Amino acid sequence: MSRLTHFDEKGQPHMVDVSDKPATSRVATAEGYITMAPDTLQLIRDKGHKKGDVLSIAQLAGIMAAKKTDALIPLCHPLPLSHVSVELSLEDTRIHIISECRLTGQTGVEMEALTAVSVAALTVYDMVKAVDKSMTIGGIRLLEKSGGQSGHFKADE
Repeated sequence: MSRLTHFDEKGQPHMVDVSDKPATSRVATAEGYITMAPDTLQLIRDKGHKKGDVLSIAQLAGIMAAKKTDALIPLCHPLPLSHVSVELSLEDTRIHIISECRLTGQTGVEMEALTAVSVAALTVYDMVKAVDKSMTIGGIRLLEKSGGQSGHFKADE
């Protein structure tokens, strides 16, 4: 296992210096779920919530969050993202959220993809918590990433 890169030789936190790394094309995809009562899911499906279209607002929140990841996660680099997508799909008892982030740069976009999924799920929760406080958010994980020194990663199914 490699050493933790966000700590110096004295154990102090620091931002990783990427200034000597070449800029490469980088892509990361993440997923997560928010599980809820069938009636809550139907309310979202029917777009019957008084706060508006829950899925569209959560999608926008996820995109916005990816762009602000460096303000949320300590030691993350501010990144000039070239693409962010957030897709929410309704399943039997839950909403599946997938995000993809891309850039050409010196560091990866895994945290941006994970942040987009997390904030999209939190936004769904916030919008419908008045009708279902028992919702659960989970399964947030990196599905795939490419580019950079560590190469390609793909999660097990």
